[in-house]
Amino acid sequence: MIGEVALRGVEDADLDMLFEFMRDPESVRMAAFTAEDPDDREAFDAHMRRIRGNPETLNQVILGDGVVVGSIASFVMEGDTEITYWVDRAVWGQGVAGRAVALLLEQVTVRPLHARVASDNPASMRVLTRAGFKPVGTDVGYAAARKAEIEETILVLS
Repeated sequence: MIGEVALRGVEDADLDMLFEFMRDPESVRMAAFTAEDPDDREAFDAHMRRIRGNPETLNQVILGDGVVVGSIASFVMEGDTEITYWVDRAVWGQGVAGRAVALLLEQVTVRPLHARVASDNPASMRVLTRAGFKPVGTDVGYAAARKAEIEETILVLS
């Protein structure tokens, strides 16, 4: 069971671990809106270079008892600041995502703050609503992980 949760900036040494987390088939299915090919390391590295070099993006790793157990970020898309996170399946159900979101909300004070979640991902929906996000609508988009269009819920923290 994870005790302490903390955030810190992404370091080059974290990339191998983050790549492995983002390749886990069950995690990919739940996240739904993922890379076209989660096994494409070149695409992952290019994406990480792009987002780490973007001054509008805050990209951090989630530490559980000092060990990297996920990532969390805020970024600007179409003028809206959004958050996203990814937690290693090995620590699902231990409150890591909720504590990481709370820590990120202390750093990212922009409001409104947006999030999107596959509508059939109740665990992520709970994390966000417990943090104060409110569902404001839905959208249908292509989910690469499922190779189909699915519904996603749009949430906002005012």
